Amino acid sequence: MESKHNENKSSLRVKADSIKEFRCKNLIAVLEEPMDLKNIGETIRNINALGVEKLYVVDSRNKIPDDWQEMRLDVTLTKKSASAIKWSFVKRFNSTKECLAHLDKKGFKSMVTSPHIKGKKNFVLHEGKYTKMKLAVWFGNESRGISEEAVENSVACINIPMYGIIESLNLGTSTGIVMYEITKQRRLFKQSKIAKRLKKVGLKK
Repeated sequence: MESKHNENKSSLRVKADSIKEFRCKNLIAVLEEPMDLKNIGETIRNINALGVEKLYVVDSRNKIPDDWQEMRLDVTLTKKSASAIKWSFVKRFNSTKECLAHLDKKGFKSMVTSPHIKGKKNFVLHEGKYTKMKLAVWFGNESRGISEEAVENSVACINIPMYGIIESLNLGTSTGIVMYEITKQRRLFKQSKIAKRLKKVGLKK
């Protein structure tokens, strides 16, 4: 039994090493006051699948534990995230102000997401460029959307184009769509930089 457990740990370590180069560093998803644990779990699952470095959660109602190790042992979060919480770093904040201050201290720029025009600069998701900065992408509350405080402290607002009668997407769905586009751009940018470097030293035609 112990031998099988060690084999499982070893195979997980091999898998973790094999995907390391595809992880997107200096990229954080931020949920602002999410109401539903299901949506938190889905977002954790999304960011893990897409190779996003971290998830920050502004949670003034204490819906999730304060400590990541406690989160990893939380039965509900484990179930809702399909166990991705065990492999994805999640940090909780008491307020938007606290989260913004932490990001600013670490040198991150914030972009908010909304189906509506907000703030000074807006662009459609696929028209934005997300490759050259330490970036935190904010997603608002399921009913109220993103706060004015987050908008005022962001460099831009990302709009997801929608063409239905109802302009509404589930929070988990929104995080998946937005973070997929951003991680795709960042990985392609990283690959092009490596290719240019190899060409420069004569290792690639």
